[in-house]
Amino acid sequence: MSIAQLDEVNQRIKEAALRFGPLSEDAPAPKLIAVSKTFDADQIDPILSAGQKHFGENRVQEAQGKWPTLKEKYDGIVLHLIGPLQTNKVKDAVALFDVIHSVDREKLAKALAKEFTASGRKLPVFVQVNIGEEPQKAGIAPSETVEFVKTCQNTYGLDVRGLMCIPPAGAPSAPYFAQLAELAKGADLHELSMGMSADFDTAVEMGATYVRVGSAIFGHRDYSAH
Repeated sequence: MSIAQLDEVNQRIKEAALRFGPLSEDAPAPKLIAVSKTFDADQIDPILSAGQKHFGENRVQEAQGKWPTLKEKYDGIVLHLIGPLQTNKVKDAVALFDVIHSVDREKLAKALAKEFTASGRKLPVFVQVNIGEEPQKAGIAPSETVEFVKTCQNTYGLDVRGLMCIPPAGAPSAPYFAQLAELAKGADLHELSMGMSADFDTAVEMGATYVRVGSAIFGHRDYSAH
């Protein structure tokens, strides 16, 4: 992990964004979500000190162990839940996170709506699309995405900002990113959460507004410790 790696990722995002089109106030560079899952607070601290504001975590319980203290120490942190959310964790998630990227079923949409009302804290959300229609992955089927977005908005009053996806491992990402962009247009959404360490340049070129980058910033994770 080094600040040089963070700077390099930001530079690559900017260069890829310029290939997509000129940058302006109306068309800014995509936001970098530094994926800090499995890393401890002392490993995240230097990245925060360097000015990075957006961070992503996969698990509510893990995030609860480090982010309340970090949020007290640093202003302006935006914490994104990018992993699956169980309905029994909704209350904790809404209290800690600022954006939820993984709304993938009506039961969860309903639970979030209920908690937003109860807490008075209404978070922006993304609908997760199972863009490769893989049975082992969470997400709404592409063919059901537009209708599900309408349900989230009209039935449950959710502030759906955009769509999120994780393309199939080992497959070229570009066609899946292009498909997600088309689905977002069909749902009249303007935000796209797509692209990770291996393919974020491609995602930016295809119109991503958020990229979720972990190992290219923090290095490879030691999953045995978690």
